[in-house]
Amino acid sequence: MGLQPLEFSDCYLDSPWFRERVRAHEAELEKTNKFIKELLKDGKNLIAATKNLSAAQRKFAHSLRDFKFEFIGDAETDDERYIDASLHEFSNFLKNLEEQREILALSVTETLIKPLERFRKEQLGAVKEEKKKFDKETEKNYSLLEKHLNLSAKKKELQLQEADNQVEQNRKHFYELSLEYVCKLQEIQERKKFECVEPVLSFFQGLFTFYHQGYELAKDFNHYKMALQINIQNTRSRFEGTRSEVEELMNKIRRNPQEHKRANHFTMEGYLYVQEKRPAPFGSSWVKHYCMYRKETKKFSMVPFEHRSGGKLGDAELFVLEYCTKRNTDTIDRRFCFDLEASDRPGVPVTMQAFSEEDRKLWMEALDGKEAVSIILKIFFYSLDKIGFTIIKKCISAVETRGINDQGLYRVVGVSSKVQRLLSLLMDSKTCNEVDLENSVDWEVKTITSAMKQYLRSLPEPLMTYELHGEFIVPAKSGSPESRVNAVHFLVHKLPEKNKEMLEILVKHLANVSQHAKRNLMTVANLGVVFGPTLMRPQEETVAAIMDLKFQNIVVEILIENHEKIFKTLPDATFPEPISMSVSPPNAPPRQSRRQGQRIKRPLAVYNLCLELDDADSHSSPREDTPTGSMDSLSSQSPTPAFSSSPPGLLDGNHLIMDSGDLAGWTTNLPAQSRPSMVSWMNIPSANPAATNAALPTFFFPNPATGTDTAVESVAHRKARAVYPCEAEHSSELSFQIGAIFEDGKY
Repeated sequence: MGLQPLEFSDCYLDSPWFRERVRAHEAELEKTNKFIKELLKDGKNLIAATKNLSAAQRKFAHSLRDFKFEFIGDAETDDERYIDASLHEFSNFLKNLEEQREILALSVTETLIKPLERFRKEQLGAVKEEKKKFDKETEKNYSLLEKHLNLSAKKKELQLQEADNQVEQNRKHFYELSLEYVCKLQEIQERKKFECVEPVLSFFQGLFTFYHQGYELAKDFNHYKMALQINIQNTRSRFEGTRSEVEELMNKIRRNPQEHKRANHFTMEGYLYVQEKRPAPFGSSWVKHYCMYRKETKKFSMVPFEHRSGGKLGDAELFVLEYCTKRNTDTIDRRFCFDLEASDRPGVPVTMQAFSEEDRKLWMEALDGKEAVSIILKIFFYSLDKIGFTIIKKCISAVETRGINDQGLYRVVGVSSKVQRLLSLLMDSKTCNEVDLENSVDWEVKTITSAMKQYLRSLPEPLMTYELHGEFIVPAKSGSPESRVNAVHFLVHKLPEKNKEMLEILVKHLANVSQHAKRNLMTVANLGVVFGPTLMRPQEETVAAIMDLKFQNIVVEILIENHEKIFKTLPDATFPEPISMSVSPPNAPPRQSRRQGQRIKRPLAVYNLCLELDDADSHSSPREDTPTGSMDSLSSQSPTPAFSSSPPGLLDGNHLIMDSGDLAGWTTNLPAQSRPSMVSWMNIPSANPAATNAALPTFFFPNPATGTDTAVESVAHRKARAVYPCEAEHSSELSFQIGAIFEDGKY
């Protein structure tokens, strides 16, 4: 039950129960006063905490704004640029949010703190003053009454009458004060309900306004957030593909470091210890130098460098080599030594020490050379000839007739043995015309697509050539979309005529495939992932080249999306203009502009591949599966082996003259970037079980006993097969679960 009302009539009675009700009202007001006092304290703490939070958020935003990611290579993809700019966007978002929080903190002071303080001071404080007066008058009234009642009846009538008048006046004053006090008590009891709650309501209104402003900011930020999630997923997918390539390259180099040395203008380079002679009492010292030698100019340079001294470079020394002599241990008390003599310092040899006997041998070979004994070797090379055009046209025709709507077209790989058998038939001019790919059920669509990709990968030089590889990559790294298209347009017309003709046939087909993406799920981005490494590859396999895989995909996307302009029209003769390769990524476009649809909406595809293998054959993992969760474009495709150049020796028609030492080194230790591309597409049984699924190029040795050529597969080819498998050498069932999502939510 609540407080009992205070009746004005009870003021005249001033009964004990009336006094109890007054004390109950007073206690309630005292409780209200304590509540408001505590609420004011908490409110001020809230304001202080809000200001501290705002300061911390601003500091956090400042840290985000000042940090910048560095990238590997000389350029970033658009996805990476947007990710770099995202920290600045986050900083701006927090800054805008904290501006609204500051407004909230000010509103708390004006709408909550000050009104409550005013109510407590003006209303509750006034009641306290009224209570003091009421208590004082009560004491005075009853003291005077007791004194009056103690007057003797023997006093004069005039004195008694004056005393009665005084008591009556005092009683009236007491009753008036009591009425006012009671009225004030009840007024405050009613007033506190809105005087206290209204400021709290205003506080919550300010709080709701703050949260609404935050909601509006978040709503405005949502489109940018969604686009950024796509950028992040694309970058993660590319990272997964790139990481596998980097690890593969690392393992290959770990197995044979010498085989995978980077190609540069130095014939030989590495660390050597150089003997520095001192005066007789001090003997000599050996100082580590980084040495470089160019055989063409015979210039030898060396720079002292000691890792333990903080890696400080010394002064470089350059001289022209006159000759190199091996030092035996009977002439010097150190192993792995040899002498060099400079042409400008005859008779003053410089003694150097290699790290090992093998290292010394490499240096000696680079500095001196050796003789060769020849054998004859016949090799079959792929080329862009009539047969090659026939293969591609037959495969494209079959795909467009039978499988243009197959899900995962060009991603699903065929069985290795079937692919090899099909290629062997197509490569033979006698059987090529007999192969019916459009109507025959013997050849699955995935077998046809794998054969076409394998043919393109096995060319001695990629379709878009080594020479123009770097030039194609440059526009993909920077510039506006229009400038990229113009640059690629210009470069395509610099390709050799046969390359351009083959590329036009292929790209026109890929554009047709992408137009059926709603059914086959092969968007332009997905086709870029598949054909980027197929049509383009660097001459040298390095980490930097692997980092450029994502840009190869972009170039293929540009070709597909703009094939009509690129192949049907001539490029501008005044193009290309220099493309800015700014290291610092540009800021991301404003979020508002993206909400207006300026950012191109691109389809997002998610692939979930599952292989079920037969137990009859060994498994060779397809190289074209991509990680689950790809967005704009899936993970970067593994680069195919960059076969180029011929082995050392003289090429005479179809015969290659090589010495036995070079042959052994070439067939087993040749770097991947310089292996020649040779395919006979024959399954040759091997005595080595590890090579049973080898299906790469085959050497043909003249066999005098039979008068025919004997096919022998090299160890290098089996090794390459293990690293770059074509397709699984077994029957496989590919279970495909594919989902597609679009940014606008329509697919």
